[in-house]
Order: sequence, then C-alpha cells, then structure tokens
Amino acid sequence: MRIGTRGSALALAQAGDVANRLGIGQHGKAEIVTLTTSGDRVGDGRQDGDAAGSGTKSSDAPADKSRWVDMIEQALLDGEIDLAVHSAKDVPGELAEGLVLLGAPARVDAEDVLCGASSLEDLPEGARVGTSSVRRAAQLRAAREDLQVVAIGGNVDTRLRRLSEGGRQAERLEKGGEEGLDAIVLARAGLVRLGREEAIGAVLDPVRFVPAPGQGVLALEGRAEDARAQEAVAAITDADAFACLRAERAVARGLGASCHTPLGAHAVPAGCGCLNLRAWVGLPDGSEWCSDELLGGFYDPDALGLRVAERMQAVGAQELLRRAQEMAVEHA
Repeated sequence: MRIGTRGSALALAQAGDVANRLGIGQHGKAEIVTLTTSGDRVGDGRQDGDAAGSGTKSSDAPADKSRWVDMIEQALLDGEIDLAVHSAKDVPGELAEGLVLLGAPARVDAEDVLCGASSLEDLPEGARVGTSSVRRAAQLRAAREDLQVVAIGGNVDTRLRRLSEGGRQAERLEKGGEEGLDAIVLARAGLVRLGREEAIGAVLDPVRFVPAPGQGVLALEGRAEDARAQEAVAAITDADAFACLRAERAVARGLGASCHTPLGAHAVPAGCGCLNLRAWVGLPDGSEWCSDELLGGFYDPDALGLRVAERMQAVGAQELLRRAQEMAVEHA
C-alpha cells in the first residue's frame, strides 16, 4: 500500500500513524511516498493552521485549500499512490473527479490551545497573540478586542521558537528587530501527534472557540473504484470520527465557505445514535458573529450539517460570509 503525504514533520507523523494501523490490521506493508504540493512550493505560511473549512475548490485561487492536496490527488489519479493521508481541515469540499474520502481513524483532540499563557484571561492588555488562521483570529478578537492578533507562518516548531524568543523582546527592539509574541494558538492535535504536549498552556473551550471543520481528524482519500484501498481503510476507520467529519464538511459546503471565511464546525457523538453539531461564523475583526447548535442523526451526518447551514443562513450567516470575504480582499 503506497501512502501519499506532504513532507512536513506533522504530515509524516500522520502518515506513519496510518501506516502502523494498516500494518497492525495485516493489510500489507505500507510505503510512505512524500509529495510536494503547490502550497509547499510557494511557501504559504498556513502550514499548521486552518484557513476556514473551505466548501469550494478552485485551481485559480492561490489561497484555496486545494493547494495543499493538488499534487497528492494527481498522484492518486495517476496510480502513483494508493491512499492519501490529509489533515482533514486542509481538504477542500470538492474532491478531484474519481476520488472519494474512504474513511478516518479515531479523532485526536479537536480543540485549539494557547501556548505561552495559562489562560486567555491571564494575558496582559494589548498582548500579541500569533496565529495563521482567520477563524482563530476572529474568535480571539471576539473574546478580547484588546488583543493584537499577529499573523505568523511556518511549521509548529518554527512558531514555538518564535514564541520562545518573545522573552528577549526588549533586546531585539533595541537592535531594530520585530516585536515578540506573548502567546500563540495552535491545534491541540498537531502538538499531540508531534509529542509536543508540554507546550500547551491552556485548552480553549470548543464551545467558544469552535474548531475548524475536520480539525483533529485524518482524512483518508482514495480512488472511487479501488476496492483494495476501500477494504483496508474500512478496517481502520472510526465510525464516530468519520460521521463527525462528514457533518462538519457539510456545514462548510452548505454555507459555501471559502478560505477567507472565519468558520468553525465541530461535531461530537451524543449517544442514542445522535451527533451534536456546533457551528460558528464571524467577521475577521471579531465585531460580529453568529453560532448554532443542533442534535441530529448519526446515520445521516450530511443532512445534519446542511440543516445547521440553513439555520445559520436564516440568522444572517450569508451576509457575514460576504462581508468577511470583502474584508479579506481589502487586506490582501
């Protein structure tokens, strides 16, 4: 089984986990094939953040989520790999023709975490908080309008290193350098998979800081007609994780979200054959937002997600999405 992935430390750790699961399940030896996507080539800073839970895919849009999966999907179509492993939040709503999401292993914690402080409330007034995610930036500003939210790029280690250098801020400012950071926000799942849990200062409440669609989930993509890959993935798929992923992606699809949309969607099993789905949409400056929560059937997660999208549209989510897109273009 040839498993395709990006070459970042996090992506390789994720692919290695899937390979181990396949091996334990006696689905043959797995070979990890590293591929370079368009996002890697242009050095886009959002390597370990989230853009928004995109519901669309466009090869003409350089900021679209497809940049993180394009070459991997092409390798699947060309038969160079048998299975692709993605961070689910990086997967666009529309897949390349002939490809499908086959399943997902058990989810790792989906919450966002604060690194560098023991709580959001403990940060001083005007604190500088780094993130690459428009959703996280919007939610931080909605929670505390005094915060200075700073765009940062690079992988997890690069961001943590920038945070650690904040203690030498005065020295750097004397030399004409840039200001440091008081804290950064990252996905808990990425830190767990990289064995960097010690960097977590606080776990942000997912009710208030609703995670990105698919955060903490590994999406396993393959060819629609590849029965061997489908059988292998079925054996390692966690039904709860895959159902939650489908519900969250349906919200993004139903709202027509783009990579410039501050959108959160998070589903959890609620027992009795149900899922509880929460969604959040806001403006990038955090000045306005709306949210919804709904209980629905585990066996039709797509319908649940679309229903939440409809309910949010009824209270103005579509107008917020339009204005968020305009604001993103103005500041591009």
